[in-house]
Amino acid sequence: MSLLVDRVVAEYYQTNCWIVAPGPNSECVIVDPGIAIPSLNPAIQAKLNEYNLKLGAVLITHGHLDHTFSLITDSSDFLEIDCYVHEKDRDLLNHPERAMGPQSQELVKQLRAQVDPNLTFREQTRTWNVEDGARLKLGEMNFEIKHTPGHTPGSIVAMINDELLISGDVLFKGSIGRTDLPRGSMSDMELSLREKIALLPEALRVLPGHGDETTIGMELKTNPYLQAAIDGRLA
Repeated sequence: MSLLVDRVVAEYYQTNCWIVAPGPNSECVIVDPGIAIPSLNPAIQAKLNEYNLKLGAVLITHGHLDHTFSLITDSSDFLEIDCYVHEKDRDLLNHPERAMGPQSQELVKQLRAQVDPNLTFREQTRTWNVEDGARLKLGEMNFEIKHTPGHTPGSIVAMINDELLISGDVLFKGSIGRTDLPRGSMSDMELSLREKIALLPEALRVLPGHGDETTIGMELKTNPYLQAAIDGRLA
């Protein structure tokens, strides 16, 4: 039986917040709740209500603010929810500016002006580290975590029920995530693409952090960055 998949696209940076569940009337996992004013959470809750879903866990693919904002702002929405992130990006939940580049101060200033002058960032109480090869049972679904550094040191992708891949900002349709921001590494990205992404089943459905979904097979055929990584020409 196919998984239920829907998304809320955040107004800032058009980040995909994916909602994945075994089906309606079940427990779901949300991935990367991004930036909206004052929060993306009402739009997420509307989707949960539409399918009668209960929020079971939150998965963070990496620590950039456009993937974490509605989780780590001072909010009670996620206080009792398990949140999973790779340890190498965990500090970004409390200090997102460390990986944001020169534009970070202006963005945070803008968000404080629109949301709360005293806006602070913090990880949730029930935050857990994940590592390469971790297997998690979340919302009655099986998650296999792969550590795929490059966009950030703690970037991960997650295969769910061997049916689809949450790819974060590692792999997009026709492209890959940036490596020129603080903590990014093109050489790490090349290894992740060649040794982790390129070896996945071609039929695997891919849900990226930005843009439209795709498949591994389609990207192997058409994505110039993935092809260059396989040939050792990317870094």
